[in-house]
Amino acid sequence: MHKKFVWPIRVYFGDTDAGGVVYHANYLEFLERARSEWLRVLNFDQRKFMQETGVGFAVRSVAIEYLKPARLDDELRVISTLKSLGRAQMLFTQSIERGEDVLITATVRVACMDLVRGKATALPTDIHEKFAKLI
Repeated sequence: MHKKFVWPIRVYFGDTDAGGVVYHANYLEFLERARSEWLRVLNFDQRKFMQETGVGFAVRSVAIEYLKPARLDDELRVISTLKSLGRAQMLFTQSIERGEDVLITATVRVACMDLVRGKATALPTDIHEKFAKLI
């Protein structure tokens, strides 16, 4: 089981501002992509899950610390861990690193949502059990 997931990413021109520095909101995209890729590695098909259960995931809150800038063409690593798991939410800790430098740290709370009602709902038991093994 992958208790810590490391996903490589390169900074492209479209990720940066006029000065060649990654625009602050794009770090959130990097974090989102890493969590999604982790689910793929775990053979979790989000589209199929949503279609079959009517349940999906939504970011509820993010706390992010910008420590150092990433720049055009940098090779980065997004490191993700599942810190805690409730019945209807998950708390991830994530960081983005370049070499030995930590560029950002983040805590991301993700809620399990009933997509029709637009309200929080419990994770299906089998999915909860699978995610519990990641802690």
